[in-house]
Amino acid sequence: MINILRQEILTEATTIVVKVGTRILTDASGHLSESQIESFANQLAEARAKGFRMVLVSSGAVGSGIGRLGLPGRPKDLAQLQAVAAVGQSALIEAYNHFLEKLGLHAAQILLTADDLEHRTKYLNVRNTLNALLEFGAIPIINENDTLSVAELKTTFGDNDRLAALVADLIHAPLLILLSDIDGLYDGDPRKPGVKLIPTVHQIDASIQALAFDRLTGLSKGGMASKLRIAHQITNAGGAMIIANGREPKILQKILNCEDYGTLFLPQGTRMAARKQWIGYAIFPRGRVLVDDGCANALINKGKSLLPIGIREVQGDFDHGDVIAVCTLNGLEIGRGLTNYSSSELKEIQGKRSSEFEAEYEEVIHRDNLTLTNMIK
Repeated sequence: MINILRQEILTEATTIVVKVGTRILTDASGHLSESQIESFANQLAEARAKGFRMVLVSSGAVGSGIGRLGLPGRPKDLAQLQAVAAVGQSALIEAYNHFLEKLGLHAAQILLTADDLEHRTKYLNVRNTLNALLEFGAIPIINENDTLSVAELKTTFGDNDRLAALVADLIHAPLLILLSDIDGLYDGDPRKPGVKLIPTVHQIDASIQALAFDRLTGLSKGGMASKLRIAHQITNAGGAMIIANGREPKILQKILNCEDYGTLFLPQGTRMAARKQWIGYAIFPRGRVLVDDGCANALINKGKSLLPIGIREVQGDFDHGDVIAVCTLNGLEIGRGLTNYSSSELKEIQGKRSSEFEAEYEEVIHRDNLTLTNMIK
């Protein structure tokens, strides 16, 4: 049965970003599953034939390398982990290209690090490259450059769910589809009987956040808590997101046919400007400021700039032009922006009116350089 809400979303979604998780690309022993790669190649080709511009963010490099090298499990040593990723990445892209070429399509490998998206010029270069590839009719296949990255491999910074969200923001894709081995968001602990799948989430509030249950394995990172943060990011910027089970046969076709598979997270408001998305989500804050309730209200409900008088505490070491987080006194992030002051300068003027100090800028963060994120924990 066609879901009308999904039909409305897909009518606008000419470009779609799909993220495929490690657990659905590898078997129990960690080997890359060529049958799964072939299945997704076929599904991507079908989607292209229907007129959708498809971008794939694919996990599986480390899992593929583990299988190809015959290792018993994921190495803990960083150098070994990077070596395994290098071996696995080549196998991964070879497999995708092999099956896509049979269908008259080309795989275009793009390996990214956080630095590529944090610097504005590099960010725009990546966007231009992706758009050019889509114009050529290629299928961009994106992964983290695990051979060069360090923090990405050791922390959730390297979660490909987040990378997929950044790519969706980057090219203003109206829809992000996250495929892993879970069916979607449930109304309780999915391990218990009687729990039901939630087909549509209209808004991510405290009751929805409470439904996150992580499932930890030795092969991949993330979990429902991570996916809800990503859903909040995407919907806050005006996009839609679907979480679905990638092991469901022809899952992409079922989703693109507007069938009720997985959980759909609906957009909140209009599309956020591209530059605002970059400020709010592509860059890790270099520090943060805690503001009083009156200041928080002015930023959230009145569209004001951040002034020194509302700042109660400055945390971290940052410079003029860095992105910093703006948080309430209890630590909840409400926004991110480009600061006009370094942390040392800001400590000198925090809590003061503009008439009490002489400086080049009245605002700490101008409203044009501030993105309201209202991040969930």
